[in-house]
Amino acid sequence: MAFNDRGNSFRGRDSNRGGFGAPREMYNAICSDCGAETQVPFKPDPDRPVYCRDCLPNHRKPRENRY
Repeated sequence: MAFNDRGNSFRGRDSNRGGFGAPREMYNAICSDCGAETQVPFKPDPDRPVYCRDCLPNHRKPRENRY
């Protein structure tokens, strides 16, 4: 089998699965910034903030230039 004959199994993750084929359990949460309902792939800890997809980039450290 040639490298390119593998099909789609190695071309990235499906949006609702982890990288190993098992369905990813999602948990409901409320965004600590905007108050929107969102889902996260971890059980939220009441002592830590949770952010939706729109607010999360505002709380991440900028990435260093890796090249």
